[in-house]
Amino acid sequence: MSEEKFNAIFAALADPTRRRILSMLVEKDMSVREVAEPFDISLAAISKHLVVLSRAGLITQDKRGRVKWCRLEPDGLHDALIWLEGFGKFERINFDGFEAFLRAEFGNGELMR
Repeated sequence: MSEEKFNAIFAALADPTRRRILSMLVEKDMSVREVAEPFDISLAAISKHLVVLSRAGLITQDKRGRVKWCRLEPDGLHDALIWLEGFGKFERINFDGFEAFLRAEFGNGELMR
């Protein structure tokens, strides 16, 4: 997986609205309007969240007639989960050590984004 794609996945998951959308799509495919219904934000804002999720490969969108549908992409998190599982071998996560690892991998500036 490219670093750009990997970063896109974690950036998409960083937002609580997008995580909630993913949770909703686990149940079934939904139209954009159905996705937007439980949120107190504009349809345009939901559409922007859906674009971020699509670009990260976490969902797909397709038009059926005049309606745009969203579907969870089951393999979208596969590589990220494999990476995260590497941290599961420790009894407790040492967050200071994890931060040091991230700084070594991505540099100081990347952590602030």
